[in-house]
Amino acid sequence: MKKTALFLPLIGLTLSLSAQQKSPASWNPVEGKISSSWANEVNPKSVLPEYPRPQFERTGNWKSLNGLWDYAIAEKSQKPAINQGKILVPFAVESSLSGVGKTVGKDSLLWYKTTFTVPSNMKGKDVLLHFGAVDWRTTVSINGQVAGKHEGGFDPFYFNITPFLKGSGAQTLTVEVWDPTDDGPQPRGKQVKKPEGIWYTPVTGIWQTVWIEGVNKAHLDHVKITPDIDQQMVEVIPFVENGTAADQVKITAWDGATKVAEQTGNGKSPVKLTISNPKLWSPASPFLYHLKIELISKNKKVDEVKSYFAMRKISMGKDAQGIERMLLNNAFVFQYGPLDQGWWPDGLYTAPTDKALKFDIDKTKEMGFNMIRKHIKVEPARWYYYCDVEGMLVWQDMPSGDLGNRWENRPGVLDHQTDQKRSPESEGYYRKEWNEIMEKLHNVPSIVVWTPFNEAWGQFKTVEIAKWTKEKDPSRLVNTASGGNFFPVGDIIDLHNYPHPAMPSPDYFGKDYALVLGEFGGLGLPVDGHVWQQKNNWGYQSFQNTTDLFNKYSEFVNRLQDFIKVGLSAGVYTQTTDVEVETNGFMTYDRKVIKFPEAKMKEIHSKLYQVPVELKK
Repeated sequence: MKKTALFLPLIGLTLSLSAQQKSPASWNPVEGKISSSWANEVNPKSVLPEYPRPQFERTGNWKSLNGLWDYAIAEKSQKPAINQGKILVPFAVESSLSGVGKTVGKDSLLWYKTTFTVPSNMKGKDVLLHFGAVDWRTTVSINGQVAGKHEGGFDPFYFNITPFLKGSGAQTLTVEVWDPTDDGPQPRGKQVKKPEGIWYTPVTGIWQTVWIEGVNKAHLDHVKITPDIDQQMVEVIPFVENGTAADQVKITAWDGATKVAEQTGNGKSPVKLTISNPKLWSPASPFLYHLKIELISKNKKVDEVKSYFAMRKISMGKDAQGIERMLLNNAFVFQYGPLDQGWWPDGLYTAPTDKALKFDIDKTKEMGFNMIRKHIKVEPARWYYYCDVEGMLVWQDMPSGDLGNRWENRPGVLDHQTDQKRSPESEGYYRKEWNEIMEKLHNVPSIVVWTPFNEAWGQFKTVEIAKWTKEKDPSRLVNTASGGNFFPVGDIIDLHNYPHPAMPSPDYFGKDYALVLGEFGGLGLPVDGHVWQQKNNWGYQSFQNTTDLFNKYSEFVNRLQDFIKVGLSAGVYTQTTDVEVETNGFMTYDRKVIKFPEAKMKEIHSKLYQVPVELKK
C-alpha cells in the first residue's frame, strides 16, 4: 500500500502499560486483531466503574458487579459446570476484551457465574439487580433460584432479587444466555454468524454494566420528562413502586444553584413545572436544567433521585416555497452528522472505557457536526448523556432483524412499496423491543428523530408502526423508512445515495414531508496497520491518499449547500469510523488515525449552517 501522510491524534501516540503487564494471569485480551489505545487502560478489577444511569441518579447505594466471572459454552441440552475459564464482564464473549473470543451460535448456551456480597448499607432494603443490556434471551438465577427472564438485546432491565438472597455472605449469581444471531427473528442489528461487507461479528451475552442498588420498599421506579418550550413548561410524570395513595412526589428544577420551579404531586398524576424565560437547548448552547425528585411518605422522604432535562423542541414548518423543514426550537437548523454504528475492534458493542465512549462524540463535535445518526444500535445511557452535554442531536434507529424483506434498490427512487409478512413471534419481538427502547430513551433531550425501519430490512406493517411510533411519542419526528421503501406516513422522506449526495424531489413526493439525505458518501481509505484485515477492505469509492479523499469529500459538502437552498433539511455521511472491513470512516476502526484534521472539516461544515432559509410567515 502506498504510504500516506496522515493526521495522528495524541491518543494514537501515547501508549500506557500493556494489559498483559497490569492484568491478573486469569485474563488477557484475545490477540489477532487491532485494538484501540483504551484497551490498554482496561483493568479487570475496575471495569467501566462509572455510574451507569446518569439521568436517574441514585448514587449513594449501588455497587458494580463488572469484572471477571466464570463462564461456559455448552449445547442447549446440557447444564454444564461453569468452569471453562474467566470472562471479563461486560464484554461480549466474541470480543477481544472478554478474554474469550469464542462464538456461541443458536445451538448452544452461554453461561455465566459469579459471587457477590450485598453491602452493609443495603441491609434492610430491597436489592435490585440491573443489566444495562444482554443479547438476547436471558435467564437470571440467584443462589440457584430463577429470579427472572428477559428477551431483548438493546434495552436495560432489572429484577428485585431480595427474596432470593441468603441472610449474609456470598451470593451466587448465574446467568444463562441464548442468542441465535441471524438464525433467529429477534432484533439484532448488523450481527451475522458469517461477517462480511456491511455485516459484522456476533455479540452474544452481557455487553453493558451489571450492578445492584438498594432501595426502600416504596421507591421511584422511573420518571417521564417532556418539555414544552411554547408553554414554557416541563411535564414530569413519576412512576412509584409500592407506593400508597397518601404518598407525595416533590419535584424541583434548578438552573445551577438557583431553584427555578417546584411542585408537589400525588405520585400518580403528571406534575407541570413552569420554566419562565427558558434557556433553550441547542447544539450551539446545550443548556441542561437539573431535577430533584423526592418521594415523601408519611411526611418522611423515602427516596430521592437526581435527573436533568432540556427545554428544546423538534418540529416541522414550511419554508417560503411551501416545503416542510425540520425545525429546532421553531427555527430552521440544518442537521448534519455521520452515520455512527458504535462498534469497537476490541469490545465490539462495548467501548473499552468511558473515555473511549465519549471520544467519538467529542471528535464528531470538533469536526463541526451537529447531529449523529445512531445506526441500528442502542448505546449505554452514558453515551446519550454525553450527547446531551455536548449538544449533539441524535437520530435513533431501531435495530433491525428478521431481514426476509428486500426491495428493488433503484438509485433516487423511494416509493417502491413492499411490506414483509413477519410471523407473530417476529412481530412481537420487534414491538416489544421498540416500545422498550422508546420508553427507556424518552427523557433524552438530544434524541430528536425515531427511525423504525432502515432500507426495508424487516420492514412490516409500515403505516401502522409509523403511526404507533408517533402516537407513543408525538414530541419527536418519525423517519419511517430510512433509505427508501417509502409509505405516505410519518414526517420524513429519506434517501440513501452512494457515493455522491442527492435529495428527494419535493415535486415528486409533495411538500408535506421533510426531505433528508439519510446516507451518502462512504468514501474509503484503508490505513495500513489500522485495518481489521489486510485484504478485501472496501468503501463505496476507494482512495489511495488523504488529499484526493478530502477533495472529493469537500466537493460533496459543497453540493449539499445547493440542496439546502431547494429543500434539504438534513444529511448523514457514512461514517464516523471504519467498521471491520468497511474503511469509509473519518477515523480508523481503532480510532488511532483521523484521516484529515478536525479543523479543516469544521471549516467546510460551517458553511452548511449558514445557508439562508426563509420560513413561511
